[in-house]
Amino acid sequence: MPITESQIHLFHKMDREVFCCLLLKLSLEPSQCLLIMSLWLWLENAGYPNVVPQLVGLSNPLLNAMAKEAQACLQCLEDDSPRIPRGGGLPLTSTLLEKEITLQLFHLKRFTAIAGIKSVLNNVSVRIFSDILHNVLSINNISGGRSGNGPLPIPGFPHPVFGNVTVPPLMPEVPAELWWSDDLEDNVSWSSRPSDDVRDEDKTMFLTFSRGFPVSEAEVLQLFTTNFGESSVRVINMGEPDAANEQPLFATMVLDSVATVDEILMGKRIAKFKINGKHIWARKYENRD
Repeated sequence: MPITESQIHLFHKMDREVFCCLLLKLSLEPSQCLLIMSLWLWLENAGYPNVVPQLVGLSNPLLNAMAKEAQACLQCLEDDSPRIPRGGGLPLTSTLLEKEITLQLFHLKRFTAIAGIKSVLNNVSVRIFSDILHNVLSINNISGGRSGNGPLPIPGFPHPVFGNVTVPPLMPEVPAELWWSDDLEDNVSWSSRPSDDVRDEDKTMFLTFSRGFPVSEAEVLQLFTTNFGESSVRVINMGEPDAANEQPLFATMVLDSVATVDEILMGKRIAKFKINGKHIWARKYENRD
C-alpha cells in the first residue's frame, strides 16, 4: 500500500506547525514560506540537524527574526557578489543551532545549496504542505482562478533561482486502519532527505581559452582531475575550432557533483587556471534558451 497523506503529515507534524506560523501568524507570502522551510529542511541534511524542532514554540518575534535570516540566506544565493555583514549575518540562527553558520558559507557553497533547496522544494515541501496551501490560496482567492482539485500554481514562481513549482492535487484520505502497520518513520523517512536529482546542467562548467594559445581536451582533463580528483570530471565537450586560429575557444565540462562546482569557483563568479603556460577561465554554465 502506498504511503498515505496522513502518514506524511504525521511524520512532518513539526514542519507543518512552523510552516503554518510563517504563513498564518507572520503573514509571509506562500512562496517565501515554501523557500524558507525548504532551506531549513535542507540544512537538516547538510550538517545542522534538528533545525525545525528548535523553531517550534518560538515567540512570533523570534520566529520572524529567524525567517528574516533565512531570507538573507536565500538572497545571498541569488547574488553573485553578496554583501556579508561583519560577524557573518546570521547571529540568531547560530545561537539557536549552537553551531556557527554564516552567509559566507552559503556564498562558498552557493550551487550546492541551490540544488539541495530546489530538490527539497520539489520533492518534499510541495507535498507535506499541499493541503495547507490549497486551503489558504483558495480562501484568499489567489490561486489564479483555478477551479477543482488540480495542480496548484503558486504566486511568486517561477523563481529566478529555484525555478518553478506546482503543488500537486489533494489526494483522497485513507482511513487510519488501512495505514501500513510497520514503523511510520521507516515508511516515510524518504521524504526527509533530498534526493540526488541534480541535472547535468546544474553540474556543468563553461570554460574559455585565450586566442592563439590552443588548449586540448587532454589538458583540460589533466588540469581538473589533478586539482579536484580523478573522478571529478565526467564529460568534456570542446567547442568547434575557431576559423581564424583553428582552435576551440571554449568548452563545456560536466562534473561529478554540484559540490565540485563550488570547490572550483570558491565563491567567485569566474575562476582562473593555468596549464602549460595557457590560461583557462571557468564559470558556471547557464542555459540561456
